[in-house]
Amino acid sequence: MNLSNLQPAKGSVKKNDSRKGRGQATGNGGTAGRGHKGAKSRSGYSKKLGFEGGQMPLQRRVPKFGFKNVNRKEYAGVNIDTLQEYVDAGRIKDEVTLDVLVENRLVGKNDLVKILGRGELKAKLKVTAHKFTASAKQAVEAAGGEAVTL
Repeated sequence: MNLSNLQPAKGSVKKNDSRKGRGQATGNGGTAGRGHKGAKSRSGYSKKLGFEGGQMPLQRRVPKFGFKNVNRKEYAGVNIDTLQEYVDAGRIKDEVTLDVLVENRLVGKNDLVKILGRGELKAKLKVTAHKFTASAKQAVEAAGGEAVTL
């Protein structure tokens, strides 16, 4: 074996010698494989994003209504009865902070937390959160605890 007789494996190299649009001899002369007429057959054609061939595009067919406030703050809600369950199970001692809630997987680590007033609280807890409903704050203080707003 020497450099003069090296060649690629049979079938590994496929050479395309035919140039499109260069007469009938290439096998796709005339229209060069683009069919007849229409935008796609012309040079410089590029389809617009969302174009559906002239049919009314989905983006324009779908009804639009309502209002989305870009400044809306989403709060993760935690109910009083959930806190009581966790106290009964021994998973919460006497203080409820964001770290405790994240640790117990009640909220995500980047969530804003709002304490909601469903159920009743018997344990005396110091609860720290971003927001409280009026009933939740009342329930925490009625049980002898403290509601701290961040």
